[in-house]
Amino acid sequence: MARQERAIRTRRTILEAAAAVFDERGYTSATIGEILDRAGVTKGALYFHFGSKEELAIGVFEEQLAITLPPQSSKLQELVDSGLVLARRLRSEPLVRASVGLALDQGAMDLDRAQAFGMWFDQNVQRLAEAKAQGELLRHVDVAETAELLVGSFSGVQLLSQLRCQRQDLERRVVVMFEHFLPSICVPAVLARLDVSVERAERVLAEVAGVAGVAGVAEGRVQPAPA
Repeated sequence: MARQERAIRTRRTILEAAAAVFDERGYTSATIGEILDRAGVTKGALYFHFGSKEELAIGVFEEQLAITLPPQSSKLQELVDSGLVLARRLRSEPLVRASVGLALDQGAMDLDRAQAFGMWFDQNVQRLAEAKAQGELLRHVDVAETAELLVGSFSGVQLLSQLRCQRQDLERRVVVMFEHFLPSICVPAVLARLDVSVERAERVLAEVAGVAGVAGVAEGRVQPAPA
């Protein structure tokens, strides 16, 4: 178990170093040597986890979706939660910022950036399909087209926020995006019950942290707080 935990920590250290270098230098200019220096690990350790610079980039991409949010009775609420939480994580987590930066890096000609958008698109398709099956969507809504529109809209909103104020207002901009987007796809009765607020992401992330803490205590990894 100790060896497995060390491997997980080493992989995370490498990913964080790669994210920092990609963010500073861009994918094309970044080198494995720079990432090794930043991570403070051996070449063997890096190649044990990642076979190439492209695999490192894919690992960074995956961090964007590497969080399990609390399930909701409304699948559209889950869709909203994922967007608001992503906005919050973009402001606070370098790995997530690097993931989005790589996906939008037009200079990374030798990196398959479509994979990053594909993972994000697939996640939105799944949630929208489940929402449609539950009767939450208006009859005319095409799931795939709506998922593509949402991915494109979020990408543009976060880029504008980055250029204007280093994403300091990103959560508010994403709320505005959903306020315009949801009425065109959502059944009115469902729309009235959705929580689309700037504070929603903080509440959801607090619930995620609470669940993780309980799991850690159950597995003996985290000591419960004294009564």
